[in-house]
Parts: sequence; structure tokens; C-alpha cells
Amino acid sequence: MDYSKLLLPTLKEEPAEAEVVSHKLMLRAGMIRKLAAGIYSYLPAGLRVLRKVEAIVREEMNRAGAQELLLPAVQPAELWKESGRWEFYGKELLRFKDRHERDCCLGPTHEEVITDLVRRDIRSYRQLPINLYQIQTKFRDEIRPRFGLMRGREFTMKDAYSFDADEAGADESYRKMVDAYVRIFQRCGLEFVPVEADSGAIGGSFSHEFMVLAESGEDAVAACRACGYGANVEKAEVRAPEPEPVAAAGPMERVDTPEQRTVEEIAAFLGVPPSTVAKTLLFETDRGTVAVCVRGDHDANPTKVKNLLGANTAELAGEAAVRQVTGAPVGYAGPVGLPVPVYLDQALRGAGGWVVGANQAGSHYRDAVPGRDFRAAGWADLRTLRAGDPCPRCGQPIAVKRGIEVGHVFKLGTKYSESLRATFLDAQGTERPLIMGCYGIGVGRTAAAAIEQNHDADGIVWPVPLAPWEVVVLPLQVKDDATARVTADLVRGLEAQGVEVLVDDRDERPGVKFKDADLLGIPLRLTVGPKGLAQGVAEARERKSRAEHRVPLAEAAAWAAAWVQERRT
Repeated sequence: MDYSKLLLPTLKEEPAEAEVVSHKLMLRAGMIRKLAAGIYSYLPAGLRVLRKVEAIVREEMNRAGAQELLLPAVQPAELWKESGRWEFYGKELLRFKDRHERDCCLGPTHEEVITDLVRRDIRSYRQLPINLYQIQTKFRDEIRPRFGLMRGREFTMKDAYSFDADEAGADESYRKMVDAYVRIFQRCGLEFVPVEADSGAIGGSFSHEFMVLAESGEDAVAACRACGYGANVEKAEVRAPEPEPVAAAGPMERVDTPEQRTVEEIAAFLGVPPSTVAKTLLFETDRGTVAVCVRGDHDANPTKVKNLLGANTAELAGEAAVRQVTGAPVGYAGPVGLPVPVYLDQALRGAGGWVVGANQAGSHYRDAVPGRDFRAAGWADLRTLRAGDPCPRCGQPIAVKRGIEVGHVFKLGTKYSESLRATFLDAQGTERPLIMGCYGIGVGRTAAAAIEQNHDADGIVWPVPLAPWEVVVLPLQVKDDATARVTADLVRGLEAQGVEVLVDDRDERPGVKFKDADLLGIPLRLTVGPKGLAQGVAEARERKSRAEHRVPLAEAAAWAAAWVQERRT
């Protein structure tokens, strides 16, 4: 491909709209352009990267025995109402009416559609197991689309769905997909970790996220180097503390705490450590309003609250709701006398008496004790794990890193097959619901995550498997006949060995060409300049290591092809 004929509008300056590295560099490198909030056009270079990711995904899905199909983007509301998600999914689901006033949506995911397809044609255990996948555009109407391809409204996704006759088969399908995902992200040249995760709006009993480790990641990931345990922090278990003997608490007493609202303010005012303060937080869920008490130096975890209650949603109550339940402003809620269930985090067990809000402005209690001064609805792990906490598996200190979710696998069980009545006849002729799994990969997000993990001050540093071109050839004197002949021979030799080549045939200064080659992140640069021609060599430069080589012109194509082949996966 000749640069002069390519739509590749690079930018010198960083775009003001971009917040993260991948967004900045994809705009600067002429790979994407914004059409509307969270909606992007892929230019040729960007599309080549997208297709590279898709090819790796497709090869590994096929290798794992999955079958590719393509499902409609527009979905009828009837299916979503049948599964119960039409109202639950929320405003991210872009709803509209067709010309006949029928409710429809743009598919953010395809559990309903694939289940409807399978229930029509899969009727016997002899047709199982089966795994069906697609690579298709999705739309989720994010309230705050940001970070370019990281959190867009329209995006390309690979989603697969497995159907099995029993739990053992479902476990095997899940394992195959986990193994396939490991191979996919290894082939993409990424540093990643699979972690336990919450299933969220998709539902199901068990799931893993595949996280690309990068400082810009939106998600916090707990990882234990000692035993290999990993989990998204919203899911990560907190090891129950060892019980310690504590002095018996005295009678509960009310104390004045005027204008003291935060844990830090209250602890300082009363002269006690924050760990002896139990903060009470109100959560509004679809199962009702509940109160959660955690230690003052800990954070309550909404996901754990939701899962404890078996709820679909759990959000911190707003100021008006807090006043309605407690009769006091935010900052003075406490468990004593609350008209809602009170759940206690396990870290508070055996702590003696606590400082808690008195549900009255400017007032707290000392030495509040559960069972004596108020009733607890239950004890559970309800806080967010922190770096340095003991690993829930082996007890060693755990690390917390930033990660970008690029893939998610779910064990759905019969959540959708039961609601949509997708059944099969087993060997005894008994009708049973299909057991499902769901497996997604964000294709564009994987490309963006690769940039977040592979870049420097000069631009992108693509892993060879994802690079839009593997080699860029830079003739420095494009109007010189000898340079043109050598360049043409070099390109023919590379292409004959299956190397993807970009030729920078622009009549530009060498510095401009070098900067654009670095910005694009092409793994290997071959320069044909007057000095090299005189000495019969091409100057090779590796983008990642910046190592430079002087290669005889007669050997340059073979040398570069071997260099590329060694780094392909």
C-alpha cells in the first residue's frame, strides 16, 4: 500500500477531546474519527487493526468448535419482555418504534435472540452440545461515553452462546471458552489476567473477566502473586478477620457531634480511631431499602450488597431518601431504631461497642452493640477489598492493579432458557431446559487496550499480530530512479513472502516520515536512503526496542520477513 494513496490523516497535536492514551493516539494516527458521542468511524488503518483482532478471535473460536452465524441488530421488544429484561436493562437499551408502532430495540447483547433461535430448532439431546458465535455491531446508550473505543455507544463485539444438556457439559463448554480466550489474548500480544467477576445485567451464576493490565484501566483488579487468585475488586472476597478478645462495651450513650459528618471528622472530634466508627449507609434496591454498616476506614461494596439480597440493583440512597428513613441529614445515619433491615460487615464482628450515627443532626452514639442496642438482619462480607488485605485463598498480602476488561465469560445456567421456554428432550424423553453459557470479547476495546499497554512518547507500539502493517518502507528520495528501483524490489520481495507493507512514497522530509512511522506504531521500519544505497544496505529499525540494523540490500527482504515471522503468533 502506498501512503500517498491512503486515507491516513495524521495529526501533530493531541486532540482536546481525548482523555486516555489510546483515544489520543488513534485519533492522531488517523485510525478513527468521531461522528457523535461514543460513535466512531474506522478509517483504513484502524479497520485493518480491527480485522486483525477479528481474525484471531475467529480462528480460535472455530478451533474451539464454535460455529459462526450472524444475528439481527434490531430486536423485537416481545423477546425482551419474555425474558424480563425490557424494563430491567434500563436506559442503555435504545428503544424505538417501527412504522407499525411495534416496540423494538438496537441489540446491546443477544441472549434473547440466540435463545429464540435455538428453541425453534434444537429439540433433542442428540443435537447438543452446540456453541454459536457472531462478530457484530452492538449499541448501548451509555450515559457518559468516553475514552474513545474504551466506552463507546456503538462497538464491535464477538459474542458466543453455548447450549448443553447438563451441568457437566456446561462446565466443559465454559472451560473450552476460557482456554480459547487465553489463546486469543496471548496471540494478540497482551499482558492480561483472568479474574472472577460479577455477572451484572447479563446474569448467571459465575463469570470471569479477562483484564488487560494498564494504568489507565477503569477497573480495579485484585491479584495474588502467591497463589494466583484474581478477581475484580467489586467481586473480590475479603478474608474474615481472626477474632480478637475485646473489652466489654459500656452502656450506649448519646454524644453531641455538632457539624461533624464524615468518619474522619467524628473520629477526630471524639478522639477515637476511624476503625472504631461504624458508618451506616442506606442502599435502595429492587428488594427495598436496606442499611449496611461497615468499619469507618472501609468502603461498602454495592455489588456485594446486591448479591447478598439477590437483587438486580443496589445504589446508594440520595439525600432525600436518607432523610425520609432516618429523619436526619446525610452524615448522621445509624443502625439504632432504623425502620429498615440492617446488615453488618464481618469486619465489625467482635469489635465491642461502636460509634454510630444517632439518626439526629449533630448527634452520635458511643458503645452501640448489635443484639443489645439494635437488631442485625445478618452478617456478611460487604466491604471492598483493599491492597495489602490478606488473600482470601492463601492469606498472603494481595495487590490491586488497574485493568481494562476486554472479555467476559458467563455461566448462565437456565436463566434465559427457562424464561424463554427453550427446552430439549433428554435420553428418557423428559423435557428439560437448556443450560447456557455466554462469552463476549470487545473487538475495538481489545485494540484500544493494546495501545494502552504498548505506547511511548512517540506514538503506538503495536504488537506484530495487531499492527495495521508489519513493515514500513521509507525511501528518502522518492524522485531518485535508483531509490525507486531498490524500493520496488524490496517491496516485491517482502510481499512475496507474505509480509504486509506500507510504502511511504510521499515527497516529505525524512523527519516527517520517521515521526509518522513511529506514531502509527509499525513494528519494523526499513529506510532506503542515499548513504545506505551507496553502501549497499537498508537501515532497519525496530519500533519497540529501537534497535537498529544495517542489512545488505540483497538480503533485506528475507531478513525482514524472518524478523516478522518470528514475532507473529
